[in-house]
Amino acid sequence: ALQLEGIATECAGSAEQARRRLGRDFRGVVVSDIRLPKMDGMAFLREMLAVDPELPVVLITGHGDVTMAVQAMKDGAYDFIQKPFPPEYLVEVVRRALEKRRLVLEVRDLRRQLEQRDLLESKLIGRAPGMQQLRDRLTGLAGSAADVLIHGETGTGKELVARCLHDLSARRHGNFVAINCGGMAETLLDSELFGHEPGAFTGAQKRRIGKIEHASGGTLFLDEIESMPMTMQIKLLRVLQERTLERLGSNLLVTIDCRVIAATKEDLLALAARGGFRNDLYYRLGVATLTLPPLRERREDIRLLFEQFLLQAAARHQRPAPEISSGRIRQLVGYAWPGNVRELRNVADRCVLGIESGSPPFGQPVTDGPTPLAETVEAFERALIADALRRHGSLARTAEALVVAKTTLHDKVRKYGLGEDAAS
Repeated sequence: ALQLEGIATECAGSAEQARRRLGRDFRGVVVSDIRLPKMDGMAFLREMLAVDPELPVVLITGHGDVTMAVQAMKDGAYDFIQKPFPPEYLVEVVRRALEKRRLVLEVRDLRRQLEQRDLLESKLIGRAPGMQQLRDRLTGLAGSAADVLIHGETGTGKELVARCLHDLSARRHGNFVAINCGGMAETLLDSELFGHEPGAFTGAQKRRIGKIEHASGGTLFLDEIESMPMTMQIKLLRVLQERTLERLGSNLLVTIDCRVIAATKEDLLALAARGGFRNDLYYRLGVATLTLPPLRERREDIRLLFEQFLLQAAARHQRPAPEISSGRIRQLVGYAWPGNVRELRNVADRCVLGIESGSPPFGQPVTDGPTPLAETVEAFERALIADALRRHGSLARTAEALVVAKTTLHDKVRKYGLGEDAAS
């Protein structure tokens, strides 16, 4: 009757068979008889509603009475139909139940999106366009199974982004396993990643589960992937392709199911061209790539971030949060921030502890009070040019990066006293 009305149906011979096909995000409704081979319809109803209290379940019986119908509705049934009944009545009930289910799932999806947005905005603070784009990309990637490569300078928050990806994904109930590829010797890295069996090497007295296997069902985060030895890159590539591994000292294959997120501060493609990284591993890891903007490219976020870090530091050190003058804010905004957000957090700690005097970015005395717009713009421009010169090394390359004429840049370098060496 349902199929004739164009409603897709899937049949199960018992409650046990149906149970394996149903979950919290099931996009349909359940129509079930009361009398079933093993578990009866009433018990099945209670079990399904324990999984999802909003799942519409329509019960049918030829043995029903008013008491059973009342009990079914109390237990949460969407409707109760007694045989015999006209087919069009069943179709009408199911259509109403499907519409209700559609609305419930739409509300859930919207609520999930709002929760994700709130989580990201509380974790990845910033109003700069680059941060808004990053949050949008994270939201789109979170629900996928794609491996992700995160690129960003030291201190930009690569591990924080990786954790956000994990927390927003379906793997959030699994382990988030982080390992620094540059933080240990190659021999230790082998055992750390793949695990080992007793007797695999001297001192291996019992089985050890490696990081990759421990991350199965969750997320494996490989920080500083560019520092991974070449021999280890080959082994990792095989694991990513086959999704199996062998512990050291074993010939048995272990199936693993984890999402891999790698992070680097290097241009891996350029590194691969120089022979320092495997091309095939780069393309295997870089299914999706996220680039984190350095703090100097999102200066409009500095005050917001600093105030947040001050509050956190004050709570951590159990001290009052100091008031920051407008002059200090100008120093913060005009500073180059080579250590990015991590350095900004450290400065906030020093401010709360009262030991910031004389250290960057508070190395020079300032005057408070109203500041002309032109002075603020000049301070920002000077910091931007100084940082670009430091990174690019020559006036020509700096002018190209800033999209400005070389003669114009030369004049500004002289104006701001950035040195004759930079102007050459």
